[in-house]
Amino acid sequence: MSEFEAMLKKANEILEELMKPDIPLAKSVELYKEGMRLLKEAQKLLEEAKMQIQIIQKEEQ
Repeated sequence: MSEFEAMLKKANEILEELMKPDIPLAKSVELYKEGMRLLKEAQKLLEEAKMQIQIIQKEEQ
């Protein structure tokens, strides 16, 4: 599993946990922060991949 996939899997697990009705507020805030951190890192990986693809495409022209 790639780093990106692992981040998305963990973010999904956090989302599932946040959807539980009995989760304490403090825990939900903690999980929300972690989920947002993971999503930002995943977005950064996507942007880096996009830039690499653009570079490859320019080299091929």
